[in-house]
Amino acid sequence: MADSLPLFPLGTVLLPGVSLPLHVFEPRYRQLITDLVTGTVPEKRFGMVAIRQGWQMGEDNIEGMELIGCSALLRKVRTLPDGRFDITVCGERRFKLLDVDCTAAPYLVASVDWEPDSTPTGVLADLLPALARSAQHAHDRYQEQAHTDRLRGTVDEEVDGGLAYTLAAGCLLSLEDRQRLLECNCPASRLRLLRRILALETELLRELRAVPLPLAEFAEDFTRN
Repeated sequence: MADSLPLFPLGTVLLPGVSLPLHVFEPRYRQLITDLVTGTVPEKRFGMVAIRQGWQMGEDNIEGMELIGCSALLRKVRTLPDGRFDITVCGERRFKLLDVDCTAAPYLVASVDWEPDSTPTGVLADLLPALARSAQHAHDRYQEQAHTDRLRGTVDEEVDGGLAYTLAAGCLLSLEDRQRLLECNCPASRLRLLRRILALETELLRELRAVPLPLAEFAEDFTRN
């Protein structure tokens, strides 16, 4: 049975287990944050979906939203004097967008199905620790080329399904690549995908001899609603 979630379309991708700071100024999403804080929306939970590259969000172009999104748990709220909010959310579960209601509230409300990960079995399950180490190695090479040291180190033998998301969180990846990671429902395939993405990004950094700015430098532009 489908569940209902308030929906916050955004020009970035929220990944499960990853924190994201947001600056909320648009009136309808200020109302959403108010409803989350006051309990009008239960459990301080809402859905986030990325807006496809080249689209502007509006009630008449809902087709510009990606179909796979991530539920967000409201962690921190700072109310600004003019009624805007600075918030921090944490990604939780993947969902598939089934329908969007533009009339139920000042903000969009979505009907969603939850999209759990598949469980690797057989050879894939046996390969998971090696894939995790390989993804970590690709991540470390990327960080070396970008001159950062986030999350460098060894991977535990017990590999969590969200490892690829954790490794991707500190990397400056495109919206399309983050969406591909979100849409992948197999932990083993997700680690393989991340390894390929980071290998390409590392080579690009090497060839351009350019270093990306930390994600925090882009937070204001990336996360404005």
